[in-house]
Amino acid sequence: MFSTIAVPSNQTKPHRRDISAVPESEILRRRNEELEKELKKSIEREEKMKQELQKTWERLRVAEEAEERLCSQLGELEAEAVDQARTYRTRVIHLMDQLSLAQKLLESASITVPSDCRGNGV
Repeated sequence: MFSTIAVPSNQTKPHRRDISAVPESEILRRRNEELEKELKKSIEREEKMKQELQKTWERLRVAEEAEERLCSQLGELEAEAVDQARTYRTRVIHLMDQLSLAQKLLESASITVPSDCRGNGV
């Protein structure tokens, strides 16, 4: 059998700061300060996001109101266009009736209208 010899080491652990030198209350106080700073930053970010959301909400409201006004104006323009088209159609039909009557009167009076004057609108 082999015999084992134990040699004590001068260095039991790697060199590092002794934790017990800083009181636990100091560690907790520092951690608490860090958490308070993080909380303050978080609250500031939240407030900034609320303000940004409020601005976006206001822009959306303005855009919706503008859309409603534009739709209303478009509806009014469409109604006006239909009214003008009806008026124009009525006027064209009236002029066609007058032209037809004038042509019948000319035919009944035995007056012939040259064909080049009929089709040219002259």
